[in-house]
Amino acid sequence: MHNFKFEVIFYDKPNGEEPARTFLDSLDAKMFAKIIRAIELIKAGGVIIREPYSKHLDDGIFEVRAQVGTSITRVLYFFYVGQRIILTNGFTKKTQKTPATEIELAKKYRTEYLEREENKN
Repeated sequence: MHNFKFEVIFYDKPNGEEPARTFLDSLDAKMFAKIIRAIELIKAGGVIIREPYSKHLDDGIFEVRAQVGTSITRVLYFFYVGQRIILTNGFTKKTQKTPATEIELAKKYRTEYLEREENKN
């Protein structure tokens, strides 16, 4: 077994808001537990974790996947240097395909995060 152990970080906007945390806090207890379990699996296994828990969407953006009954939840994330997983945003899925707007938002947040990290050095 691989010993990855990634660190999970919530992306925070310049105003301090954490979109993924805000989304997770809005979930009911059952869905929250299910998505946290999936995040824990990814934290332990990183990029080797695949469906049904994680799926690569586009350009290094992945989604954590959870379903309770007919309710489907996704939290988008990307990997960052130093074994970090950055959770960007989440949504309740209403269509078969992940909305492009959600993926674009995750990419925007990633760009902001990378620029901020670069400016620290």
